[in-house]
Amino acid sequence: MGALENKVALITGGNSGIGLATAKLFKAEGAHVIITGRNAETLASAQSVLGEAAIVVQADVANLDDLDQLFATIEQRHGRLDVIFANAGVASPYPLAQITEAQFDNLFDINTKGTFFTVQKALRLLRPGASIVLNASIAQYTGVPGLSAYGASKAAVRALGRLFAAELAVREIRVNVVTPGPIATPIWNRAAPGSLDPNIEAQLIARVPLGRMGQPEEIAQAVLFLASPASSFTTGAEILVDGGVVDLPAAAGSRARP
Repeated sequence: MGALENKVALITGGNSGIGLATAKLFKAEGAHVIITGRNAETLASAQSVLGEAAIVVQADVANLDDLDQLFATIEQRHGRLDVIFANAGVASPYPLAQITEAQFDNLFDINTKGTFFTVQKALRLLRPGASIVLNASIAQYTGVPGLSAYGASKAAVRALGRLFAAELAVREIRVNVVTPGPIATPIWNRAAPGSLDPNIEAQLIARVPLGRMGQPEEIAQAVLFLASPASSFTTGAEILVDGGVVDLPAAAGSRARP
């Protein structure tokens, strides 16, 4: 029996990268999987990977009407929800002096507002014992120039994890946060069309004590732990899956030292 046998699990932004890796793992662990995404082409590709049993919904988490339709679909098909991985997000570097109001709003609408209302609108379907996992980012900790708005939007997600957990504990619903470091996903292709620039990749890896980019499947394993009964006494917590970037900065580049 899988760790999520017969659980109904929603993964927002489940059409690529970390979201799709998590959807595949959840399916392998026995869950009934629902994914969302904005891109019809990648959603169709994800459907072919996950199979016809998976529910695939084109939805923008920043659009509350889309969220209402999403949860109406889940209620009609399953009548309940056991797991949420609020993963949908965007990552765009904008220098402080150049970012526009529209760019700022887009980051917070998707990363923060989208996460908030995904959870709010799911509440009526969640039962005692349900688990919610939010996806943050080490950008809230690392102080990288150009990531002030993005990092702030993800710091807000971390705060929501703690505050949601406090409010939902009385309902026996757990809320936790997974915080990835540099992960090899298609999100880099949107920041640098075509592929991740080798120089940028080298700069990222130079900050990682484990000396490599992480893989989406490694984040998925952490999400599975937080979603499953294996973490039944864990709530309000954050798991860093970052190769040591945040907690071990002095160890970065140590492989090159004598």
